[in-house]
Amino acid sequence: MTILCATCGVESAEPLPETCPICADERQWVPQQGQVWTSTDVLARDGLRIDVVEVEPRLWALTSEPAVGIGQRSLLVQTDAGNLLWDPLGAITDDAVGQVRELGGLAVIAASHPHMFGVQCAWADALDARVLVNARDATWIQRPHERIELWDDEIAPLPGVRIIRFGGHFPGAAVALWEQGSEGDGSLLAGDTMQPKPDRASVAFMRSYPNNIPLSAGVVWRLADQAASLRFRRLYGNIPGQLVEEGPGAVARSAARHIAWVTGEHDDLT
Repeated sequence: MTILCATCGVESAEPLPETCPICADERQWVPQQGQVWTSTDVLARDGLRIDVVEVEPRLWALTSEPAVGIGQRSLLVQTDAGNLLWDPLGAITDDAVGQVRELGGLAVIAASHPHMFGVQCAWADALDARVLVNARDATWIQRPHERIELWDDEIAPLPGVRIIRFGGHFPGAAVALWEQGSEGDGSLLAGDTMQPKPDRASVAFMRSYPNNIPLSAGVVWRLADQAASLRFRRLYGNIPGQLVEEGPGAVARSAARHIAWVTGEHDDLT
């Protein structure tokens, strides 16, 4: 059994804190009624289901019904040398573990930032995988575990897969570049580092998405410049349905728009 915060879906070790530190931070929130804890056993007993669906060749999305915590989807990248699970869910079931095993199991688990840690160690134990956590976000680990390995600026855990620190949303906020994705043009798994929006043509850059705290113009320029140095076409977010087909253009346009608004260029429209 793994205990997790019901609000953010991140696993935690006992003794449990009075309040989940991830939710108490200004980027997240604690429910009005106070801290709520749950467990993977309780979720499974209540009938939670995890669906595993292919979204492009060799890229699979894992979503839970009902949603757990923030409600992210996980993305599983298949490679000939092993698979990556990106932004692990805050839930795990025997059926989902079996489906992932049929896809080749897991070699590596990694999250774009601490909100997406989910039950990463539970998945790692079930499928004998490494867990990669950016060293700059190590203080947010709520369940220390022998499978966790720290990294910093960039790591290539599998052939054709690069995990790159961007910062911004968190100091260790990262993206995963799958070089063989998008029919060989590259797919960028961006988490909340650059979050695709409902218009499917733009992304957002925020310190906090639920509390609407923007990043500065300087940080957004830095993120956009870093993205411009990468070769990719599709950009995937961490919420079901978040996808921009022409990611590089969306990042550049969105960064310019964000910077114009936060620097006062459009104040005449307000």
